[in-house]
Amino acid sequence: MVQAYRAETENADPGPRRPGTRLRALRHRLATDRGIWRRGIVLALCSVLLTLVMVLHAKIPNTIGNTGSLIETFLPWFGLFVPPLLLLGLLRRSATAVIALILPVAVWLNLFGGLLFAEKSGTGGNFTVATHNVNAGNPDPAGTAQQIAGADADVVALQELPDGKVKAYESALAGHYPHHSVQGTVGLWSKYPLSDSRPVDIKLGWTRAMRATVATPQGPVSVYVAHLPSVRVKIDAGFTANQRDRSADALGETISHDPIERVVLLGDLNGTMNDRSLNAVTAQMRSTQGAAGDGFGFSWPAAFPMARIDQIMVRGVEPLSSWTLPATDSDHLPIAARVQL
Repeated sequence: MVQAYRAETENADPGPRRPGTRLRALRHRLATDRGIWRRGIVLALCSVLLTLVMVLHAKIPNTIGNTGSLIETFLPWFGLFVPPLLLLGLLRRSATAVIALILPVAVWLNLFGGLLFAEKSGTGGNFTVATHNVNAGNPDPAGTAQQIAGADADVVALQELPDGKVKAYESALAGHYPHHSVQGTVGLWSKYPLSDSRPVDIKLGWTRAMRATVATPQGPVSVYVAHLPSVRVKIDAGFTANQRDRSADALGETISHDPIERVVLLGDLNGTMNDRSLNAVTAQMRSTQGAAGDGFGFSWPAAFPMARIDQIMVRGVEPLSSWTLPATDSDHLPIAARVQL
């Protein structure tokens, strides 16, 4: 009878453990389960590799299929590898795998944390700009133009303007913007007078970039509108961006010789600010993306934005905020920014 009582007592449910008890149990497991450090070495190496890719992305060569530029285009998404690595580390009960994740998390936050956690956009600014690749096949150009006009920007840049639809955009925007210029497949609409409007040669054989001087109340501003060549990812050729890269070099060369101190670049650059192939432009201009913690601002594709390939960049002015506008009938989202001249 005594033995039966002892057995019942030993097998009884002790009830919920106190936090101190759980902590002691965890310390005991860490001290006695030697495998907790030996397991998950491969997962830990994956974390180290992920860290190296994010830290050394600029060193990854473009010689084979523009691999470096492809990785840089989607670099923010590399953070999505962290949750599955954490889950696998927990399932393996590997302290080594879990601790190793500190490396990629720290690097990702250093690269992109400011876009998410910085102070949000404030008020101020005296010049608002917007840009939109309207898509040559847009079924409702007038409706798209009206949506963009609703942002009440001082200047609006449009790309992919086919000859047969230019009149529709001009008519829809005429009431909001008394001044405009269309060069090839790009155009600029402004509340302020335009002068010196001309095409910009980006080595394509046809016009997909332009420049104009906007006479703002604060003085002249040189505004560029550009639509760099499209890029593709092909199994046999990799990231086909060579033509875009040549156009970016030509655009950057032109901007570097602009005589006006204040410069704004609006357009679809078919590349992100992380892509080293756009250095001819990005090295001399400042992106408005995330200027005040507005997030990634992905603009393409509109149905599920994965990359910020539409850009607003400035030189000689202070960016205050940047944001995406509601979707139109285009495959790109329009974007806008407010700056201080």
